[in-house]
Amino acid sequence: MSSVTPAPAPAARPHPGGATRTDVLVVGAGLAGLHVATRLARQGHDVLLVDRRTTLDGAIRTTGIFVRKTLDDFPLPERHLGPPIRRMLLYPPGLSRPVALVSDRDEFRVGDMAGLYETSAAVAVEAGVRLALGTRYAGRHEGTYHLIGREGPFRVRARYVVGADGARSSVARDLGLDRNRHLLVGAEEVFPVAPNGEPPTFHCVLDPRVAPGYLAWAVNDGEHAHVGVAGYADRFPDGLRRAMERFSAHAPGLEGTRRPDTVERRGGPIPVGGVLRRIGCADGLLVGDAAGAVSPLTAGGLDPCLRLSDLAAQVLDDALRTGTRHALTHYSGASLRSRFRGRLALRTGLAHLRTPAATTAAFTLLRTPPGRAAAARILFGDRSFPGRPAPEPGLVSG
Repeated sequence: MSSVTPAPAPAARPHPGGATRTDVLVVGAGLAGLHVATRLARQGHDVLLVDRRTTLDGAIRTTGIFVRKTLDDFPLPERHLGPPIRRMLLYPPGLSRPVALVSDRDEFRVGDMAGLYETSAAVAVEAGVRLALGTRYAGRHEGTYHLIGREGPFRVRARYVVGADGARSSVARDLGLDRNRHLLVGAEEVFPVAPNGEPPTFHCVLDPRVAPGYLAWAVNDGEHAHVGVAGYADRFPDGLRRAMERFSAHAPGLEGTRRPDTVERRGGPIPVGGVLRRIGCADGLLVGDAAGAVSPLTAGGLDPCLRLSDLAAQVLDDALRTGTRHALTHYSGASLRSRFRGRLALRTGLAHLRTPAATTAAFTLLRTPPGRAAAARILFGDRSFPGRPAPEPGLVSG
């Protein structure tokens, strides 16, 4: 896989005061940052996209699970997607009598995130985005953004800044916007597997001893296994790493699978408090994890990250074209939070399942026809957030 060559950002459009100028500075080259940067560049705006990583195919933090509505609405490249998954098994503590949910449609596909990031970055650069990797955001002072790149520190004067810098966003702090307070921590191992004769399956384990307040998972699509654990950091009895080791040794769906000596390891914080209320101001806005655009219940963030990035690009394009900074006032999470009321309530309920006995009792309801129907609506549902994307070409192509 070829790497994307970053643009020499500090040298572009110098300001008389010694600072680089740009229309929009985007901090963070995950899917959210790449998407909003590409959309804005295609609309004719000058965009500088920075990321502290020196390469986008490393330090991946997302499991890369795309749901059907994302696959329907965004042109993700087929070559970077695993086989479709229609089958999900939900396991109680003890792993006995799992609840099987099988859809008549392709519900999930796991992306090769390294390939997706690299391809998306190439598309962004082709659209005109100036990409500066190995560049760390160092804060804001008197309207100037301070960055530290490969050749040392430099300053940027931007009309607007976009915080796509993750769950603990520094941009949010500097703009005085809301920051995530409700966080899970997760860890995952990824490795290739051979087909085992079973259909591609998403295995989910609800056991507060393994994943307190959330779940553990093992996705086996016949090409790769994704084995992970997530929960509240202060409730792991002997730490996340030890919980991950125990679960990985006995994860369902991988019986007889040869585990390679070297596996890819991922991890990081997961915001589950819903979309934050104040995600925009006169100087900029937040997208992705920085905005809390993650499902409070399922912790799925790739679909809302892309959709919220579409909305952000529309709002910024309007502000840049009209010169009216108040256009950003239309970008607010307060109204969007209503979409999450039900899942926020369920998040509270899941967080209170602290014992195996309580979790096992919950499975009594889950095994009833209404319980199975409710689970299917949540896991296989058609609802999107914050809405369908605009017809503008999407993040990646080919």
